[in-house]
Amino acid sequence: MTPDPDPDPHLHPHPLLTLAEVEALARAAHAGQTDKAGRPYAEHLHAVAEGVRARGGDADQIAAAWLHDAVEDGALAGQWLNEAPLSRRTKDVVRAVTKRAGEGPREYARRILATPGAALVKQADLAHNADPARLAVLDEATRVRLTEKYARMRALLGLTDGAAGEERRGD
Repeated sequence: MTPDPDPDPHLHPHPLLTLAEVEALARAAHAGQTDKAGRPYAEHLHAVAEGVRARGGDADQIAAAWLHDAVEDGALAGQWLNEAPLSRRTKDVVRAVTKRAGEGPREYARRILATPGAALVKQADLAHNADPARLAVLDEATRVRLTEKYARMRALLGLTDGAAGEERRGD
């Protein structure tokens, strides 16, 4: 399954990346990186992609899930994203969920909610980040700080179904 075609095929002289290619690229970009619990970062990317799939997300959203932290973490450059053979929608979702320097949580949430498809990707990201098994290995201060941070973002996004809920946003 490949992401939906870009509305302007002239922007991409080559075919769009398949989901398998996006996954391989994301895994390579984050190789050697670990999460706060010391686990390989690719496990988080896989969990978010599967969370998007389980919530009914489409190929564009699943591709964005694989790439959701790539620019923010510096694993891939913003210029790469601009030129990548990805659908415009996938790029828009990745940009929407990429935090910007100096940006407050409300601005960040507004951008996510204003971008079709982005809320579902962020929902899956938050659900995995807030997984009690992942949080349990962190020190108490970090666990409390992150739990509160994730709950605040869920509230700003209007996600009231619990950390691992299956609510679909109308994206």
